[in-house]
Amino acid sequence: MAAAASIPIMPEARFALNQRRQNSQFAELFDLLDAVKDPEIPVLSIWDLGILQDVACDAGRVEVTITPTYSGCPAMAQIAEDIVACLADAGYDNVDVTQRLTPAWTTDWIDASTRKRLREYGIAGPDSAVCPQCGSSDTSVISEFGSTSCKALLRCNSCLEPFDQFKRL
Repeated sequence: MAAAASIPIMPEARFALNQRRQNSQFAELFDLLDAVKDPEIPVLSIWDLGILQDVACDAGRVEVTITPTYSGCPAMAQIAEDIVACLADAGYDNVDVTQRLTPAWTTDWIDASTRKRLREYGIAGPDSAVCPQCGSSDTSVISEFGSTSCKALLRCNSCLEPFDQFKRL
């Protein structure tokens, strides 16, 4: 008998984020910001990771709200600079970037397609310790901290390759 197909369920946190974007009157700004990549994972945008929370525009001033993957994330300063540069290239010269710590970022803000792209880039997602190189689940933790504090360092016991795993938060 064939295995039953599973229906992916979007976490409530990601659903709310998607709704905020879909219902925004500033869709053009969200679309422009899709070009801003995470400096530590350049195959993913700040939207993909759930860092980009909201965009507003009032009297010519654009306000972009972002949430770090963890407090003290060193990439946030670069992300803010990249946001300002991206919008300046599109003619928006009055841009404020606000960091919001509440609600705290969660891996639930990373959708299934983004988790797949993480794996293809060589980083295991937060729900899987499967080796992104060979697919083995025979892995072990080397360190709770990988290339960045939001990732752990694991090793595949089959192919012996080390790899990062995005921590579940």
